Amino acid sequence: MKAAAYLNPRVDLDPATGKLRAEFEIRNQSGETWRAADGFFVGVHLFDADTGTLIVDGARVAAERDLAPGESARIGMDLALPTENGRFQALISPLREHVCWFYEKGWPFLLVEAVVRDGVTRLTHVGVSTRAALSRAQAVRAMGRAFVYPFLTLWRNRGLIRVMVRRDVLGRYRGSFGGSFWTVINPLLLMLTYYFVFGVVLQSRFPGIPGRAGFALYFLCGMLPWLALSEAAGRAPSILLEHRNFVKKLVFAVETLPVNLVAAGLVSEFFAVVLYCGFLLAIRHSLPVTILWLPVLLVPQILLTLGLSWLLAALGAFVRDLGQVIGFLLTIWFFVTPICYPEGSLPKGAAALLTKNPLYVLVRGYRAIFLENRAPQFGPLWKLTVVALVALVVGHACFYKLRRSFADML
Repeated sequence: MKAAAYLNPRVDLDPATGKLRAEFEIRNQSGETWRAADGFFVGVHLFDADTGTLIVDGARVAAERDLAPGESARIGMDLALPTENGRFQALISPLREHVCWFYEKGWPFLLVEAVVRDGVTRLTHVGVSTRAALSRAQAVRAMGRAFVYPFLTLWRNRGLIRVMVRRDVLGRYRGSFGGSFWTVINPLLLMLTYYFVFGVVLQSRFPGIPGRAGFALYFLCGMLPWLALSEAAGRAPSILLEHRNFVKKLVFAVETLPVNLVAAGLVSEFFAVVLYCGFLLAIRHSLPVTILWLPVLLVPQILLTLGLSWLLAALGAFVRDLGQVIGFLLTIWFFVTPICYPEGSLPKGAAALLTKNPLYVLVRGYRAIFLENRAPQFGPLWKLTVVALVALVVGHACFYKLRRSFADML
């Protein structure tokens, strides 16, 4: 129902001050007379276009006289936009005080959109819209942002990420005798510990692979993707709490904190891969050319780890016990993935489900390129990439949606 019409709208903007002056003729197309004495006014709501947050419940303006159905009046309104960078939407609509805004009932309203960037304001759209049409447009924009914003976060803050990762990796071992060499010693000791438990104590073997050396190759190869993923996911729930001083600074890009964990995990994996290649050379005296497929496996691995880290970091700000729960879940994840035992050992009834495990695809891919001299299977890999991309989008969206509450929770 078109209860109001907006004729000849004109919006003037002062770019320096961000002040808007909107003038238009409004026609009453409803079935009742609009009287200021009964609370009928024209008002404005100012929203943050990216988050949908109401910023300003603006002033009310009454028509110069009562408007009977079919009658029109000229309205003029002033509105000051925020000075912070962002996209803003002003919804100008009739309302009845203490009853409702007409636009919330589905009636059309005058929509004014503007962008503020580095203190300069510019109009991007002026026109008549409805709440349903605006919701559809916002949904389309949100879908686009969901796929673009995670990568924009990485690109815009690449310098900060590089500095923070270096600080994290070096600061973790500052004051120790080994210093930065612990970035090499840690993954080496971890892999040797698992090898000793499963290869020496439990005498685990892979079918068709004789001796402990063959077991070590297959086992340690499966550990390579696990190192980076588990390190980032294990630390993500507490990362905002560890850096609460940064979180409470409005100018700090808090979304980079989980990214730093992923990058630091990749540093650990890099040294583990170098050590593993040395181990491979010592036993097999050569490296397969299929190692060049490693970047193809790293893409879904990084996307998946980023998505999980963003999601766990956001939830960790609200649920302090999440860190302990994630440690337990990571242990389960490790043992349901055929890293320390052959794939044939999976229970037949559960194999169909357990092989859908994203880490299972990565482990098989790593073993294919390092040990079997062949490319990773394309079918499972593209499915993993889709799952990883969805995890990235969902994880970043949750983090972006909840980040306004982080400072209060910490």
